[in-house]
Amino acid sequence: MTLFDCLLMALPVVFLIGSVLIAVKAVARGKSRKRTLLMQLASFAFVFAVCMVCPFIANAASDPAAAAANADGMAFIGAAAATGLSCIGGGIAVGNAAPAAIGATSEDPKAFGKAIIFVALGEGIALYGMLISIMILSKIG
Repeated sequence: MTLFDCLLMALPVVFLIGSVLIAVKAVARGKSRKRTLLMQLASFAFVFAVCMVCPFIANAASDPAAAAANADGMAFIGAAAATGLSCIGGGIAVGNAAPAAIGATSEDPKAFGKAIIFVALGEGIALYGMLISIMILSKIG
């Protein structure tokens, strides 16, 4: 491994550390915390995309067997992302719908059936993500 390879591997880490330092200074200067958080997420997504795509393209060009192995790995990442993000979305939905359902039920006990439907719809999002993950994993062979 050459010095250039080591520097190339350290570049994403340096980029993320620089992004954190810029965010800390921005918050200290009174900038919006929400905007700073969105910028942090955008920089992380960019580094993640670069770190995932570049090795995948390099291996696909040189070795077809390595490309197939990378495809299986990307399928695992896709399945994990489908389940994880849908569970986060379902948790947010249930976290907002459940207190509203409890409040509606406390005012009118007859509203329980209508209110619980919205809580169940939020939980359904997580089930759809799990279903997509199962479909992705069944294609790996």
